[in-house]
Formats: sequence, structure tokens, C-alpha cells
Amino acid sequence: MSTLLEETKLIMNKFHIKANKSLGQNFLICEEVVQAIIESSKIQKEDLVIEIGPGLGTLTKYLLEKAGKVICIELDKKMVNLLESRFLNNENFVILNQDVLKVDLRSIIQKETTPIKNVKVVANLPYYITTPIIMKLLEDELPLESITVMIQKEVANRLLAIPGQRETGAITYSVYYYAQSEGVLEVPNHSFIPEPEVTSKVIKLNIRKKPPVEIEKKEMMFQIIKCAFMQRRKTLLNALANTNMFSNKNEGIEILKNLNIDINIRPEKLKLEDYANLTKLIMKKRNLK
Repeated sequence: MSTLLEETKLIMNKFHIKANKSLGQNFLICEEVVQAIIESSKIQKEDLVIEIGPGLGTLTKYLLEKAGKVICIELDKKMVNLLESRFLNNENFVILNQDVLKVDLRSIIQKETTPIKNVKVVANLPYYITTPIIMKLLEDELPLESITVMIQKEVANRLLAIPGQRETGAITYSVYYYAQSEGVLEVPNHSFIPEPEVTSKVIKLNIRKKPPVEIEKKEMMFQIIKCAFMQRRKTLLNALANTNMFSNKNEGIEILKNLNIDINIRPEKLKLEDYANLTKLIMKKRNLK
């Protein structure tokens, strides 16, 4: 039995903890994976780390050794009590019993009085809310340097894809706009207790200092991308016509031809720059500013 597995079972027994399925709890028991997450996140003493869903504190233990300060956000009150007890003597540890989707992370960061150079997010995210959490972190445009997370492999592959590749999804374009993504490690399901039904993957999102395309109304662009992928099997033309992004199909044909885009192209074949140009032309047609 591995040392981490033994430690995990001891902690669970001591605090009478069982994994909460409704919160997507799976406890990491593989030392190699823990080290890969810690090493890839490149935590230093001048860093503030925000850990989402710390659970039993498996990652927290190592983050506290590396970082200037670690702020953990945990929804499960049982876990909060456990973590408060476990890291009672760590002066650089803070725990917030809150829902990360509702908490004001910008305010938390701005109120930080510890001298901090960089802010990084590290987390083993619950699969059922992976996308909302990542999109909140990106769309809120927080002063982050990087986001290192373990998520479901299928979702990870979409986040790692380059726009125009086979695995491209609507979220691919959003992530690509805000960050440069890199794969770190594939994690088999036996690396957890209880074992999830899927394989996981650790990825790192390095936040861009400047977006790869210039567009004033990025919200409109992302709405167009979302509509394009709502009917993935359809062509871009039909998908946008069916969701009223084009007033009618003929207008859509005209717009696509003006941009030298094949009218039979599928949504995943466009580059982010293509969607930016498409957005600008649609807004111009509608006299939107």
C-alpha cells in the first residue's frame, strides 16, 4: 500500500469522512500525480495560490510548503473542519467555506495584504462543474498567471485543442482567447479513491497578457461561437441561420463569401480570427456598436 493511500485512509477514518458523490469527490492517492501537479504549477514563495476544492488537503500540504500563501475554497463543511484542524499551525493557510462559482475572487485577491508577486490557481476540480469554474476564472479576467487543474480527459482534450482541430468545441475558442494551454499528465482512474469512471488529465493554462485577436465585443463573438456549436453536425451557415445570427440564409451566404469562407464549412474548422472577422461583419450589418 502506498504511503499516500495509507495517509488518505487514516485521515478519512480519523475525521469520519466518506466521499460525497453529489459534490464529485474523488481523493487523489498517487504520489507521482501530486508531484506532477506541484512541479508543473511552478509555485514559488512570492506566489499566492488559490486552491479550489482542496478536499482532504492532499495537494494543500505541498502547496503550503512552496507558496507564500494558500487560500482554499471548499464548499463541504466537513472538509473545512478537517482542513482547519490539519493545517492549524500553518500561518500561510486560509480556508473559505464558500461556493467558488459565487465567491468574489477579485475582491479576495485585492484585499490580500501579504506581499505577492503572482497569483496562481491549482485544483483537482469536480468533473460536474469543471467548465463553469474554468470559464469563471477566465471570463472574470482575474490577475492570474496560470491555472493548473486536473479534469476529465475528454474535457481536457477540448481545452488543449487548437481552433480548427478535430476535437475543437466552443470552449476551445474561449480558452484559446484567454490562455495558452499545455498538457501535463494523463491520470488513470485507479489514482483515486473512490475510482471515477473516467480517465483524468492534468493541464495548465498560462494566462495571456494580450488576446490573440483584437475585437471590441468579445461577448458577441463568443455568443456567435456558442450558436455555431449548438448544432455541431450542421454547417456554420445553417447553424447560424437557425439561431438567428444571420437574419436569413441569403445574408449568411453573402457574409461568408465576403470573408472568403466556404459556405459549406463546419464550425470547428474556423480559426479564432475567422470568428472575430465574422463577428465584426455581422455587427456592421446590424449597425451594432
